[in-house]
Amino acid sequence: MDEALHERVRDVVAAIPEGRVATYGDIAALAGAPTPRLVGRVLREDGGDLPWHRVLRATGKPADHLGGEQLARLADEGVPARDGRVELGRYRWDPR
Repeated sequence: MDEALHERVRDVVAAIPEGRVATYGDIAALAGAPTPRLVGRVLREDGGDLPWHRVLRATGKPADHLGGEQLARLADEGVPARDGRVELGRYRWDPR
């Protein structure tokens, strides 16, 4: 992967404010990534120091393997989940 793209993905994720969420697709679009899967890859390999918990699936659901921790961190920031899903219409970050 292109190092510049990698850093753009990291920069966009780092910019998500507390109390807001974005989808993998949102991050991909803002960073110019060809696919949301690339965002997941960056977070998996190099996202430990980022607010990774603020990035959700397009359905508002967390990653399967981190769902409990992800939703707990979001709840601590004032972002509740209902039935394991965050209401994107209310909590989605719009950087524009």
